[in-house]
Amino acid sequence: MSPQNIEKVIIKYLTQEANSDDLDVLSEWIQIPENQVFFENYVKIHYKITLAMSEPDVDQIKTNLLKRIKRDKDKVRKIKVRRSVFKYAAAAILVVALASTYFLRDSIFNNQTENTAPVIVNNQIEKGTDKATLTLETGETIALVKGASFQTQNASSNGEQIVYLPAGQAGQQQSSSRARHFERSREARDNTLTIPRGGQFRLTLSDGTKVWLNSETRLKYPVSFVDGESRQVELVYGEAYFDVSPSTEHNGADFKVLNNQQEVQVLGTEFNIKAYKDENNVYTTLVEGKVAVSYEGKKQNLVPGQQSNVNVATNTLTVSAVDVSTETSWKEGVFKFRAMALKDIMTVLSRWYDIDVVFENKTLLGKDITFKGVLGKNQDIQIILDAIKSSKTISNYEIHGKTIVLK
Repeated sequence: MSPQNIEKVIIKYLTQEANSDDLDVLSEWIQIPENQVFFENYVKIHYKITLAMSEPDVDQIKTNLLKRIKRDKDKVRKIKVRRSVFKYAAAAILVVALASTYFLRDSIFNNQTENTAPVIVNNQIEKGTDKATLTLETGETIALVKGASFQTQNASSNGEQIVYLPAGQAGQQQSSSRARHFERSREARDNTLTIPRGGQFRLTLSDGTKVWLNSETRLKYPVSFVDGESRQVELVYGEAYFDVSPSTEHNGADFKVLNNQQEVQVLGTEFNIKAYKDENNVYTTLVEGKVAVSYEGKKQNLVPGQQSNVNVATNTLTVSAVDVSTETSWKEGVFKFRAMALKDIMTVLSRWYDIDVVFENKTLLGKDITFKGVLGKNQDIQIILDAIKSSKTISNYEIHGKTIVLK
């Protein structure tokens, strides 16, 4: 593809106007090593100037941009893009790295407001990491932290994920009849994985189902499933992404995720459930396959690209089309905000960075105060806040310990 044509595709992607065919082209093109240098230079220079040109003081902005571009024009990095379950993750992650490093981190618009440095006092804010608390069937609790290993007769953890063995490989010493009894005593055989604020973790259940758990999440599940019987887990609260082992590998047994009064039934698929305890809405987003969402006698089947919304305050169940990559970007290490309200963005950030947020300027709480951008979860909080400030969503901010004050 010619540079002119790929340039159009890149622009459409960065402005979130790319269709499925565009994404197919970009996801293949971006993985060719020699194309990465062109792509990086293009994003750094052309995209900066294109966005800046919408501002009134064009000459001054262009002068400021050219100074920055001259300063770093020889600092071209090669970016290694890892594979993921998402078809377009390679392109998305590369854009995130480039945009957050070169575009969002810089204060593009050099005005008096942005030159006012934020007040930083005893900054104690740290980005999230892999950590969880495992509650065994005995009631014993185990802290799982990155870099530390842990093992039971049923599972093992490397500090980033915990993997349960299939029932036949668990190494239990009971007789077959006694083992069967234990399998059916699900209440006594449940484990619970709790992810704190500032944490994330991965889990592989005994049936091979993979689960990604977001900050402030709790999942209850059996140590092993009974072959041929419905596989059930409970998302007590929080957010989790499921890649379910198909029913064809388990004698037709379906898989169910219970939460509050909602039930999600699947045969083998990928989906995300967001059900935080301090929110009235429970969102189920289908990535692949098919699920049935049931709530208060209502039932809705979802197809890929759809999201159900259960409002527990009004007892309603609705379905709408959504951008799946935005709803599930958290598991890829990305915050993807599509004109999201600032107060909702700060809720997301508060869970990952384990912070408190104070809106000194109460007008910022309005639904019409939004921010649109793609940011990496491994960035320091100041880079995130500088990006929001550069967009003029806020005029400034302060950090006091683990509290952020927005102005």
